[in-house]
Amino acid sequence: MPRFRTIALACVTISGLSCAVPSPRPLPAVSAAPPVKALDPVQHESDAALVSAILEHMEARPRTGMTRSEIRELAHTIVAESRRHDVDPALVLAVIHVESRYNAFAVSPVGALGLMQILPATGEELAEKLGVTWLGPQTLFDPFVNVRLGVAYLKELTERYGNTTSALAAYNWGPGHIDRRIRRGTPLPKAYPALVLEAYSAHAARRS
Repeated sequence: MPRFRTIALACVTISGLSCAVPSPRPLPAVSAAPPVKALDPVQHESDAALVSAILEHMEARPRTGMTRSEIRELAHTIVAESRRHDVDPALVLAVIHVESRYNAFAVSPVGALGLMQILPATGEELAEKLGVTWLGPQTLFDPFVNVRLGVAYLKELTERYGNTTSALAAYNWGPGHIDRRIRRGTPLPKAYPALVLEAYSAHAARRS
C-alpha cells in the first residue's frame, strides 16, 4: 500500500454543506489489507473490467487528493472489499459519490472523515473488529483503510436492518437514531437513501 504524501486537506461541499479544513499532517502508515481469496477465472475477468471502469470514472473526478497510481489501487480495493463482504461495488461507489465526491480528505461539519465519511469513534470501533491499525482519526484519510472500514460497516448495517434502504439511513443518521425511530414507529429518513440509490442506479447502468 503506497504511503500518501503530506497534502493539504481539500474541502468539499456535499448536499449544500461546507466542510471544515483542519491543519494538514502526514498520513500514518496503516496495516495492509488481508489477502483476498482467489477468484475463479470468470469472476477474475469480470472484476478486472470493473476495476478499469472504476478507475476511468474516478480519474475524471476533480480534487480526489490521490495520484493515478493511488486511484488504480483504490479501484482494486473497492472491488476486493466488496467481494469480501458481498456488497455491490456500485453501491460502494454510490456512497463515496454522495458522501465525499471522491475526495479522500473530505471533512464533514460533524467530523466525519475521508472517502466514505466515517466518524472517528465508528472508525476506531470498526478498525478493532477488523484488526486494522488505528493511529487516531487521521487514519481515516488513508483511502484504502477508509474503504475497508466503510464497506464492512455497510455490510454490518445491512445485516442488522435487513434491507439496503434502512442500512443507508443508519449509515447517514447513525444506528442509534434509526433504532429509536423504529421503536417509536416513526418513518425512517428517506432523503439520503434516495440520493445514494439514485447514484447507485447510475453506476449500475454504466456497468451494464
